[in-house]
Amino acid sequence: MLRYLFDRILISIPTLFLVSVMVFGILYLLPGDPATLMLVETGASAEAIAKLRTELGLDQPAHIQYLNFVGNVLQGDWGRSVRTNQLVIDMILQQLPATLELTFASMLIAITIGCSLGFIAAVRHNTWVDTTSMMLGLAGISMPIFWSSLMLIFFFAVRLGWFPATGQGGFERLILPATALGITYAGLTSRLVRSGVLEVLRQDYVRTANAKGLPKRAVFVRHVFRNALIPVVTIIGLQIGNLLGGTVIVETIFARQGLGTLTLNAILFKDFKVVQGAVLFIAVIYMLVNLLVDVTYSILDPRIRER
Repeated sequence: MLRYLFDRILISIPTLFLVSVMVFGILYLLPGDPATLMLVETGASAEAIAKLRTELGLDQPAHIQYLNFVGNVLQGDWGRSVRTNQLVIDMILQQLPATLELTFASMLIAITIGCSLGFIAAVRHNTWVDTTSMMLGLAGISMPIFWSSLMLIFFFAVRLGWFPATGQGGFERLILPATALGITYAGLTSRLVRSGVLEVLRQDYVRTANAKGLPKRAVFVRHVFRNALIPVVTIIGLQIGNLLGGTVIVETIFARQGLGTLTLNAILFKDFKVVQGAVLFIAVIYMLVNLLVDVTYSILDPRIRER
């Protein structure tokens, strides 16, 4: 197990290197000079722009800038916001709890609805229950997040008045944004769960268990459920990464705080150090989630470690 985990970590190192290059490129490859873009609207003098270029290290060659960027990040120095002069890492950590709250609430909704629809559809294969479940799943996949967010606000906040439309704090303000994100990924999860369960049900060891006269519930729990979870773990891991990076739409519509809102505001105010830090942080979290998915694979199916 430790050898498998070590191999996964080694594979992640080149990926992390490429991510750092791409994040660095956000600042370096922008058209125009980043320092000028930050200060041009303030009417700053040429001396002030030159001073900012020196502070940001933009007067150095590209490879020196990149090495300084990586070295500072490894030492925990993610830079300071040009707009607020706060440490970037502090700004990210301040907004992280709100994003994690929304992400995991959305994932809970997606897993609950998606797995329920998928298992029901597989057990009642080729019946009206199967068709209805998959139609609901398809509807969830087809709805853009911004449209479902607006519809949830219109019906449940404006028309019915059950929940607050926007804002931060309290369970009642989390339900609508989490549902808007969750129903989209619930549709994808339901279809994957259905396919996984149907594939396992066709395996010889399941037929053998049924032929021996084992209770259907025992066959489903001991043989079907565990093996059907492997593709589900894949989609859950990918969804967590997508949710971390995709909350910007929902956070903006529902006027919530979080990494998405922080990144969007940083882009609007041309605060590129904050943009760099937020994107790099989300990318690292995404890689850690994928590593956790690989480890979970090996627990669910030990044969994977031998491949």
